[in-house]
Amino acid sequence: MKCSIEECPGEYEEQQIVHTVRHRGQIIVIDHVPAEVCPVCGDVLLKPETVRRIEELLRTTTQPARTIPLYEYA
Repeated sequence: MKCSIEECPGEYEEQQIVHTVRHRGQIIVIDHVPAEVCPVCGDVLLKPETVRRIEELLRTTTQPARTIPLYEYA
């Protein structure tokens, strides 16, 4: 599918990405998220079922699989 960004000539490609979201005051990082990514401009599209799955994970998962350090750019 052609990229939805105006004047970008790219075509979306299926990839797995690292998705970061702020949830209840915490930074949550979700690995291996299926997405459509434009290799030219980097635009990312998530399918509705992927968004629903992420929302379900945020509602039902109490403990992360791993923890990572968080650095602040001051």
